[in-house]
Amino acid sequence: MAPRPDIAALARTLRTSKGLNDKAEISLATSALGVSAATAVPVGDDCAAIPDSDGYLLFAVEGFMNEFVAGDPWFAGWCGAMVNISDIAAMGGRPTAIVNALWSDGARNAEPVLRGLRDASERYGVPIVGGHTNLHNDRGQLSVAIVGRAKKLLTSFDAKPGDRLVMAVDLRGRYRDPFSNWEAATDAPALRLRGDLDVLPDIAEAELSRAAKDISQGGLVGTAVMLAECSGVGITIDVTAVPMPPGVELPRWLTTFPSFGYLLAVVPADVEAVIARFAQRDIACADIGAISRGTSVSITDGTATETIWDFAAKPLLGCALKESAA
Repeated sequence: MAPRPDIAALARTLRTSKGLNDKAEISLATSALGVSAATAVPVGDDCAAIPDSDGYLLFAVEGFMNEFVAGDPWFAGWCGAMVNISDIAAMGGRPTAIVNALWSDGARNAEPVLRGLRDASERYGVPIVGGHTNLHNDRGQLSVAIVGRAKKLLTSFDAKPGDRLVMAVDLRGRYRDPFSNWEAATDAPALRLRGDLDVLPDIAEAELSRAAKDISQGGLVGTAVMLAECSGVGITIDVTAVPMPPGVELPRWLTTFPSFGYLLAVVPADVEAVIARFAQRDIACADIGAISRGTSVSITDGTATETIWDFAAKPLLGCALKESAA
């Protein structure tokens, strides 16, 4: 039996984690741009979802840290495709096409970034259809955008009190040091990668969930805070129920950015069906917590409970759709 975690110490680590606190920078942009969940296309989702004919046009963009592009250029290129494709899946969609913008200090340094982007594009089966290249910059910088389509949406705004928080994560991987990236994709065959991503739109179209988020640089807990704030709910995560790879320390895992990781809000009656869909793909999936009325995200081990973030006191994204019911 694993030792019981020190919840107070774990909470202190999570509250001060860089991945979580960096997400607060988003609120500065949403305020300056005058965008929010109240605009015509609500802001705060993994993608913009624009109603279009019989479904939704999905549009997302990612920019990458300069130190990441410099330190692991091939993987930065790969992630340019992978994380955007994951954002489309998190919305219940299927990707259509990718464009990129690359700045580099010469062709030699640009080549591994472009090769990584191409390798991921081919493995996931999502074409690169255009972009922008500048080889006369003083450093490498990368931004990648994607479009896709969804018939039924999974959103950040539809988690409801009474739902269960379900986590799905591919544990068939390893850390790609020095960053806390759990890499479970680059060695996977194309058919497996594509089939795994189909689970999310299949769940949306079967109406087994209406709310989901891709676990991002904020880690499991940071992503839960974003979901809670957008939906105006409270979340309590049972850290003893979180699927984990063997040999990984809990504090690191809770702040990890997995290559395939999602949180879904699911009504209790549908939890087993959702878990079964991921289990068919050999993806770990578990009910890890409760969604309730409230304004905070907390962690518990079943005995002690600690609040990590209260978005009523300090918004993280500034994208709440409505006020939370206390």
